Amino acid sequence: MPLRRPLTVLVGVAALALATAACGSAETPANGAAAAGTVPVVASTNVYGAIVRAVGGEHVSVTSIIDSPDADPHEYESRPTDAAAVAKAKLVVMNGGGYDDFATKLVGAAGTSPTLIDAVQISGLEQAARPGEFNEHVWYSLPTVQKVAQRIAADLGTIDPANAAAYTANATAFDGRVDGLIAKLEAIKAQHAGQRVAITEPVPVYEIEAAGLVNATPEAFSEAVEEGNDPPAAVLDETMKLFAGGDIRALVSNGQTESSTTTRVEDAAKAAGVPVVAVTETLPTGVDDYVTWQSAQIDGLATALAA
Repeated sequence: MPLRRPLTVLVGVAALALATAACGSAETPANGAAAAGTVPVVASTNVYGAIVRAVGGEHVSVTSIIDSPDADPHEYESRPTDAAAVAKAKLVVMNGGGYDDFATKLVGAAGTSPTLIDAVQISGLEQAARPGEFNEHVWYSLPTVQKVAQRIAADLGTIDPANAAAYTANATAFDGRVDGLIAKLEAIKAQHAGQRVAITEPVPVYEIEAAGLVNATPEAFSEAVEEGNDPPAAVLDETMKLFAGGDIRALVSNGQTESSTTTRVEDAAKAAGVPVVAVTETLPTGVDDYVTWQSAQIDGLATALAA
């Protein structure tokens, strides 16, 4: 697999750092011990942990199994503390679609029956995709994120009826903030629809499509990088030539992974004067609010396209 590295570059990072002061609440301790009177919830990654906290507020205690940009959900091996947290949880929220299979295994081995939310199943995107073309990174699909928030509110309301109204209100407020992100993508679409961008991995593709942009990257390249493989030489050459054509407006790069291949592509983009926009799979260190995170990334994309 590619090496994990801290978020670097490039566009929008300073805005993200400034916007994250005082966002959200702290994670539950790693042993999954919930504060008295709260609903214990486990999320497979801190992305879903942030959504749970936005909906559950003070009434939930959230443990995010992956809470570091250095961990790869595809390769993650669970620890005893993860199993202990899941065994105590009333609700488990995961991505699904093969992305975080460790969560499925933890629930199956827990000996308890927590309510399980699978974002891929809720999204309906897998069923709509052509065979072999499903993109499992559904937390970049903003309508899916809204569906997940509503399901979290409904399930928490069943688990904790006394606070059901609060969960519903919080989910509605969160969905309104996500509507703001959707509006930002629509604004990009209004100005830049049809413009071509490149990517290193399929992580941000749902938002790229929602912004009306065209992903010009050879599919064999982004798939190889995602799987931690070197793309065939001809595919790498085809990708590098994209930046010589003059019509690529930005390279959107997963800032959590690094390999000699992605470094070469980023260097080629910079040499051609193409802005590099860093995105991440999980919330960066020090960030615990989903909307703040995504807002900074979308702003970075808009800035790059306007350059």
